Amino acid sequence: LFESSSLISGLVYVLMLTFYLSSKINVCLGLRNQHGDDQQTPFFIFGDSFLDAGNNNYINTTALDQANFWPYGISFFHIPTGRFSDGRLISDFLAERANLPLIPPYLQPASKLSQVPLGVNFASSGAGALVQTFRGSVINLHEQLKNYKKVEEWLFSCP
Repeated sequence: LFESSSLISGLVYVLMLTFYLSSKINVCLGLRNQHGDDQQTPFFIFGDSFLDAGNNNYINTTALDQANFWPYGISFFHIPTGRFSDGRLISDFLAERANLPLIPPYLQPASKLSQVPLGVNFASSGAGALVQTFRGSVINLHEQLKNYKKVEEWLFSCP
């Protein structure tokens, strides 16, 4: 029971942090939206394998921390995507519910700044809140937040 309540507490914290940061960014995006039409709040995702949409495919890590091979992805995407699931992650369902596309991994080359207004997934399988957790083979929470800061700086450099 203690382990599951600890997991739930951690998940609630990550979700609250995600929604806080997303709403903070909406201010600048509103300034960038010159037409005044449907403003969309971006969805920023932090976490571990429960939320990693493929960042670990782009780092030097072990096969245990990657999901870029069969059977991952076979039931929805029909190819491995880097998600530790045979289909979608909870963050994919949340994005769908918010009428957003699938949120791309931060390290996916094509997703750099073009997709940022919709959100970015910073999660890394095996990551922990402590820097020492699988140090050097995953993107820990501290590094995820540093990556977010880079995105935030770009977003707040409003024209």
